[in-house]
Parts: sequence; C-alpha cells; structure tokens
Amino acid sequence: MDINLIWRELSFFTSSLHSQKYLSHCYKQLKIAEHDKKSFDNCYPFIYYLEHGKSYYESAKISPLSIRPVLLFYGMIQLLKACLLTVDPNYPESTAVLAHGVTTRKRKKQSYEFLQDEVKIQRNGLYTHIAEKMFYMRHLEGEKCSMENLLKLVGELGRLFTYSKKAPELYPIVRIDDHIVSISKLVLDRYNMTEQRFIEYLQTSCSSLHIEPSTQKDKYNIILHSPKRNWAGLQKSPLVYHMYEDTYYLPSNREQMGAFSEILVHYLVLYNLSMISRYETEWWSELLHSYATEDYPFINQFLAVSADKIPYYIYHYLMSKT
Repeated sequence: MDINLIWRELSFFTSSLHSQKYLSHCYKQLKIAEHDKKSFDNCYPFIYYLEHGKSYYESAKISPLSIRPVLLFYGMIQLLKACLLTVDPNYPESTAVLAHGVTTRKRKKQSYEFLQDEVKIQRNGLYTHIAEKMFYMRHLEGEKCSMENLLKLVGELGRLFTYSKKAPELYPIVRIDDHIVSISKLVLDRYNMTEQRFIEYLQTSCSSLHIEPSTQKDKYNIILHSPKRNWAGLQKSPLVYHMYEDTYYLPSNREQMGAFSEILVHYLVLYNLSMISRYETEWWSELLHSYATEDYPFINQFLAVSADKIPYYIYHYLMSKT
C-alpha cells in the first residue's frame, strides 16, 4: 500500500465522532465498564497522537539523515500511543510507562560497530507496556538484543545482508491462491528436519496463521493450507515480511527466527539510532560523511524502510479492530 494512501486512510480518525465511536467499539470488545465515557475522554488524545505522529513523519521526509532517526523514533512513539489507547483506556496510568524502557550500553570511541551494538530491555517503560498490551508479550526484562540480529528480521534488508555475506538467503513463502502457500523443500536440509517435523514446527511457531498440511503434493515444495487469506504483518512472527514485495520469508537458519513483532524490532533499532545521533555526534558525523564502514548502508536502508513500514503496520493494527 502506498504510504500517502495510508495517511489518507488514517485521516478518517481526525473526526472526534469517528474516533469516539471507534474507541467505544474497542472498549466494548474488551468489556470495559463505562466504555462510552472512556471513549469520549480518549477521542481527542487519540486524534492528537495520530496527528503529532504524522507531523514527525512528514518532517522526517525532508530532514537531513543526521536527524532523521530522532524524528522517526518520536513519530513512531506517538502512533504507538494512539494504538495503546485502543487496548488500555487508562494510558498513561502511571509514570512507570512514560520512560522509553530500553537502555544502551556504554560505547567505546574506537572500533565501535553499530551492527554489533546492543540494547537492553528494562522492567518498566513504554516498550514493555506496548509489548504486553498490544502483543501479549511479557517477561522481556533484561533481554539483550544486537542490532545485527534485529535488522535480520526486517525483510527489506535481506538482500543487503546477502550481499554483505552476514546472513544466508531467505526462503520465500509463495502464495499459490488465497489459502494455499508453498515453501521449497531445500529448507528441510537447512533446518535439519523431516517434512512432517517442519510442518509441526511452523504450526507451533506461527500459531496465529493456523497452518495445516495441504492435500496437494509437490516433489520440490512443501504445500501448506492456511484459512487466513491475508497474513497480517503484525501476526506473522517469526516469519520475515517484505512490504514492497508483499512476500513472507523463512530465514534459512532457524536460529535467526525471531519472536518479536516487527514493530518492537523497529522500536529498539530506532531508539538506539536516535540516542547515537543525539549523544555520539562525532561517530555519527564520521559515519555519514566518511562511508568507511559497512554500517552506513544498513542504517540508511533501515531508516528508509521504517519510514514506510511503521505507518503501514499502525494502519493495519487500527483497522484490525473495526
């Protein structure tokens, strides 16, 4: 979907009547008492979060790369706060959810590599609140995530990883029709599994897709049936989604399969990049002007993808509740 079309579709919510009715519906589904009052109280904050987020993204389009991570990070946060209001009518209930919920490690000035950098998830903060309320994920406190492993979960960067030989190729999941997909049997050797064991593994890992073996058989491909015509990118974990191709992939190494929704991946990477651009000015400026490391193409491509993909995911998250 075109990014401009996404913003036009989201403009539906710039009416307090529309937003109040939408939130009331969300709260009814959650069986929240006084849902009409709650929706009335939250309809304007909901609109303001979306409008503020859009302003950040529009500014990021025309901003220099040096400050783009900050604009994209805070734009994403505003959009996520709007999403939180659909599942948590009392947000923000305490100051504990106002902090970012993530920390970065101390950096060394020499031989620092962005791809090898890590972020650590804290017990409290916006990140863990989003993970729990929006994606039903808990117990993330203390988990460390490297930038390289996170970026491998962004499908649009797959070719760049292949070129740099930091990751093997991805296996496409080919859609045959509305409910039938296929995967090359070559993946079985890479995963060291029989076909039956592989299907069971997918069923467990991608439970939201309700995958079943198809009655169709193929010599070279594994044929699978899924009752869901559209696989929402937010529910596809641990598959990798390429938005521009509208294609899902399996990493050729199952150790690379991630459990995070991709929105949570973008949060961690953008947080780190925004901190670097603000507080590691010397390293950041050298990266942008010297082109001496392989970090630059990964960062540049990720920022371009994130500017399109996060609004796309936010749109689908909100529309899934209507």
